[in-house]
Amino acid sequence: MTVSLRTEHVDFALRVNTALAEAGLEERAWSPLSVAAALGLVATGARGATRREFEQLLGRDLGDHLAALDHAAADAPELTTSTTLWVRRDLPVLEEFETAVRARPASSVRTGDFAGDPDGVRREANGEVAELTRGMIEELLRPGDIRSSTQALLLNALWVRLRWSAPFDTDATARKPFHTPSGTRRVPMMRRRERRPYAKAAGWRMATLPADDDLALDVLLPDDPDQGTAPDPKALSALYRAASPTDVDLSLPRFEVRSRTPLSTTLADAGVSTVFTDRADLSGVAERPLRIDEVVHEAVLRVDEKGAEGAAATAVVMRTVAAVTGKPVRFAVDRPFAFVVRRRSAILFLGSVTAPQDPGPAEE
Repeated sequence: MTVSLRTEHVDFALRVNTALAEAGLEERAWSPLSVAAALGLVATGARGATRREFEQLLGRDLGDHLAALDHAAADAPELTTSTTLWVRRDLPVLEEFETAVRARPASSVRTGDFAGDPDGVRREANGEVAELTRGMIEELLRPGDIRSSTQALLLNALWVRLRWSAPFDTDATARKPFHTPSGTRRVPMMRRRERRPYAKAAGWRMATLPADDDLALDVLLPDDPDQGTAPDPKALSALYRAASPTDVDLSLPRFEVRSRTPLSTTLADAGVSTVFTDRADLSGVAERPLRIDEVVHEAVLRVDEKGAEGAAATAVVMRTVAAVTGKPVRFAVDRPFAFVVRRRSAILFLGSVTAPQDPGPAEE
């Protein structure tokens, strides 16, 4: 099993994931690809200390990182992503930055009446996200997120469907115990025995569910139930190196997990803080001095017997400065676990489940 995730992308994803866990978001789903695509584009217009902080989080070669994200999202019929830069009519966006935005796949630059009708811009942006995510995310931006003082809005949206190479038999799904932090409860547990990538390393075990179009879902279970569900880069790399085809008897709950969170505090904890202050230098974006007001992110992932469906959206709101033979390995996911949804060199979704919410059985 060869996994070629980009090193700086993994470092970014796990660094932010740890910050989210430490902030108390125990059950979470978020999209490193969507967040990195939005922040990476803004970072190309950053200068000075602001740029250095972005590079420490995303890697020094922002162009290569963005290109790797493009490659991860390309040529898959059931993976779509888009980026839109909304600007107020009187904001002098630099031609170089506008060109960089338009060069992104499925990207556009639009004007919005932030001064006169900020809520109208909010509704239109939400409609764009809802359409791309097939209605999975209907209100990324809540009332008050966009104000008359907003200068620009950079919006990234992502939708993906995974179809398991070997689906689970819906008749084999049965309610089994799952040990949540608040007690044991019975949840619909899928089960299938087959040869699949499996690894045990660095205090974790991992089983992989391959899907069509180079997509995959990795399920990570810590050896110690008390250690949390946020693996570090060394652990994840060790698992990918150790993974090999193994006869695995996998039990996995159907689940749906959704998270919506402002990321300014999380990103500051991960090392990007200046851009949220009046010391921000986004002089490569527009002639007017700008700072990021907030980064709003929402993601949802549903997993059932046939596959998975996920959607994510990231909004960077700017204003002016002042994821079979022999004895099988038993892999019973009956307590909090982490997951990774990946394609090629990028992580599409990353998160953890502590108390599975059942999305219902797979539709025939």
